[in-house]
Amino acid sequence: MGGCDGAKPGRNYYTGFVKKTPKDTVIFTLACGKFRFNDLDMGEIMGMPRIMDMGQCNDAYSAVQVVLALADALKCGVNDLPLTLILSWYEQKAVCILLTLLSLGIKNIYLGPTLPAFISPNILKTLVNRFHVKPITTPDKDLKAILGQTG
Repeated sequence: MGGCDGAKPGRNYYTGFVKKTPKDTVIFTLACGKFRFNDLDMGEIMGMPRIMDMGQCNDAYSAVQVVLALADALKCGVNDLPLTLILSWYEQKAVCILLTLLSLGIKNIYLGPTLPAFISPNILKTLVNRFHVKPITTPDKDLKAILGQTG
């Protein structure tokens, strides 16, 4: 879960999403959007906190390296990991994070609460088809989709 924070309505999606995540999931955070929820006590998994801070926008490269190392340790590709990226959208630094992820071929990115201004309907169609980019909906709907639950 990464990206920018802001006072715009709809930013409560991220706190709601984090609160609803299953107890056997880990939440990596990046950038200032984490200040919506990083004070929550989400418990631990095997002695490690469920919320792990990867730093600020400028640390996106380091966060990507952690995920690449995890994929390497598990002998799979990043897109084979049970990993979903959710970017809160607010300003230009989030553009850099998104473009970096896309350049690495990383898929299953959720964006919101508003889509970037440069994403026209045709660009969105390409991002959806090629990278499985999705606009956020609600924490409940998105978690069901991410966890492969129907109904």
